[in-house]
Amino acid sequence: MYLHFTPSLLHWLYPGMLWHMPRNTKKIYLTFDDGPIPEVTPPVLEMLGQWNAKATFFCVGENVQKHPQVLKQVVEQGHRLGNHTFHHLKGVEVSTETYLQDTALCQQLLQPELSEAAPMLFRPPYGRFTKGQRTALSAQYRLVMWDVLSADYDSRLSPQVCLQKSIRYTRPGSIIVFHDSLKAWDRLQWVLPRYLEHFSRKGFTFATL
Repeated sequence: MYLHFTPSLLHWLYPGMLWHMPRNTKKIYLTFDDGPIPEVTPPVLEMLGQWNAKATFFCVGENVQKHPQVLKQVVEQGHRLGNHTFHHLKGVEVSTETYLQDTALCQQLLQPELSEAAPMLFRPPYGRFTKGQRTALSAQYRLVMWDVLSADYDSRLSPQVCLQKSIRYTRPGSIIVFHDSLKAWDRLQWVLPRYLEHFSRKGFTFATL
């Protein structure tokens, strides 16, 4: 069970995490989790380029290691990188030590492509980690969550409903989660261009975190 939006109570309970950006400008913050992979990330980049849209990609270290050239494409086209652990770990199922080591391993791979001036970004896979993991990581990373979940990974969801829900809950300053993964591609390839067109025609722009 999941919600396509995050309740404001969560924002209040966890103020140290980034749930959305300022609401006073017509900007949307697209994020893509679980890549980079050659089957999905390049066509996503092409869709973004058609609308001059920028995004933040929360990368899994295993995929970065396997596909460094795809990662370079993301950076060369002006997008931002974030850490999504090396093995896509669910924090509540592993020790804090294991989780931090896995995160550090991913960061080592990302670091050569990052600007020294920019804060390091981290998003927990599945949106779940323990208090100890959260506290330890917050000393080094900006912890990024979301206020809109596309649920493009859900094979039970039609592309039409995925788009409808994504549009419905998006507001100025929203951080929305998509996935540049094979699991999501059936929905993403239909939803993303229509989502970009819808909000572009309403005067929104798409920025990196």
